[in-house]
Amino acid sequence: MVLINFLQQLPLWLLAIVLSIWLVGTALLGLAIFRRYIRSRIQIATTDAYHVAPLMQASLLLYSLVAALTAVGVWTRYSDVADVVSAEATAITMLWRDFGGYPDPESSAMREMLRDYTDQVINGAWPQLQRGEIPSEGVEWMDRLQGLLYAYEPTTEGQKILHDETLSAFNGLIEQRRQRLDAAQGGLPGVVWFVVLAGAAACIVLSIFFHVDDERLQAIMLVGFAASLAMVLLVIFALDTPFTGDMGIGPESYQLIYDQHMR
Repeated sequence: MVLINFLQQLPLWLLAIVLSIWLVGTALLGLAIFRRYIRSRIQIATTDAYHVAPLMQASLLLYSLVAALTAVGVWTRYSDVADVVSAEATAITMLWRDFGGYPDPESSAMREMLRDYTDQVINGAWPQLQRGEIPSEGVEWMDRLQGLLYAYEPTTEGQKILHDETLSAFNGLIEQRRQRLDAAQGGLPGVVWFVVLAGAAACIVLSIFFHVDDERLQAIMLVGFAASLAMVLLVIFALDTPFTGDMGIGPESYQLIYDQHMR
């Protein structure tokens, strides 16, 4: 997993180069070794290659399905995390507006606390998320804000309705924040990474055994196949950790609310 974490921290362009060099290099080196040292010894006949081809195609198709489903899975999770971030930012906006309906000094104190929390998310929590760390400072801000809300005693019917709505929005904020932090701890298990990476190399090696008389044609086919695998792996690497890397989700939603409402 140390290698996986290192690769996920690379810029996308560099990661694409590394994956392409690894797979394309494996394909060309394997083809050269196979043509010069192995093919003449095992002497694959055309009829044998014809009968073995369906099994090899089935193996490649199986890996393609695994890789495609993995890519779809990480993309779905990435989209879900983006929705969670947007929902948390929306909950902050709702709370900010609700706090405006409270009498002073409660209204000012609550808004000040929410402003500080939003600033902490942007400038404190997000850099930690981008480094793959789990921020914990926000818990203190939530506890302080909860203390202010629970200490308030509404006196009129309108204040009671507003207070109930505010508590509901606050609970929603707590839920979205928890989901955001849980998402930062996710990622593909090590066994899945082993299957995806080892399977890619195995597919390259297996493809070398296809019977093609023209070595240049086989090399071109292998390079194209290896490059396609590299692009699929690039998608999986880029989207597996939603907050890190070049594709990491940023705090723009929170920054927009802070700039438009809280400054």
